[in-house]
Amino acid sequence: MNGLLQASGIPRKLSGKVALITGGTSGIGAATADLFAAEGADVVITGRRAGLGQEKVEALCKYGVQAAYVQADHTRLEDCEHAITETIRLLGRIDILFNNAGIVMEGNAENTSEEDWDSVMNLNVTAVWRMSRLALPYMRAQGGGVIVNNASDWGMVGAENALAYAVSKAAVVQMTRCMALDLAAGNIRVNAVCPGDTFVLRWLEKGYFEASDPVTLEQAKVDAAAGLPMKRFGQPEEIAHAVLFLASTDSSFMTGQTLVVDGGNTAR
Repeated sequence: MNGLLQASGIPRKLSGKVALITGGTSGIGAATADLFAAEGADVVITGRRAGLGQEKVEALCKYGVQAAYVQADHTRLEDCEHAITETIRLLGRIDILFNNAGIVMEGNAENTSEEDWDSVMNLNVTAVWRMSRLALPYMRAQGGGVIVNNASDWGMVGAENALAYAVSKAAVVQMTRCMALDLAAGNIRVNAVCPGDTFVLRWLEKGYFEASDPVTLEQAKVDAAAGLPMKRFGQPEEIAHAVLFLASTDSSFMTGQTLVVDGGNTAR
């Protein structure tokens, strides 16, 4: 993609920008890292798995940009601090922060454990606030910036057997609104993307689909998506394009908004 953009003379939307993407080694985070790099941004990704992180950095550098991986568990304050300071040390600034890292856990009010509740809130909510708080002094000093938070369509409507996750994503939506109002005068925009059901490879690891070959897997995906309006799952790349819109000047007069990308799920 990078070569096509350069060859055609089309200006890249994020040229000269530095983006920090949490949870950038797989899924939506990895797809967004690819798209940001293709659009000219230097990219720092974080994640827990160093092997995946290094592989991703090598792929990102093929777009002709600078890229780095920082190993981080964003439930730990020291890891959040390290991710921010390493980005500044390596690339000098932070123009875009995509708070993407998160976890999903099943459970209702009765069977969600204290440990699961805390795990979800620590990563899905506290880490979003913490990373934003740590990045803001640098954004202020450089005259502005953009924060995009990864929420969920389940942060907009009720969800069955996903209490902690849905509550955490609703908190991210409200955090986005509050931060946007507090930061608007400082030229710092804050918006949220709200993906619907998105197919990522870790679903296979968790056993969401039981399939031994591609044909069976494709049928399993069709069957599982039958209740969705568009009868299919979203792809990480489709969510990434929404994040790019929010991160670029295409959305320059948007702040405090939630962009729902869910194939029509919340329209019902």
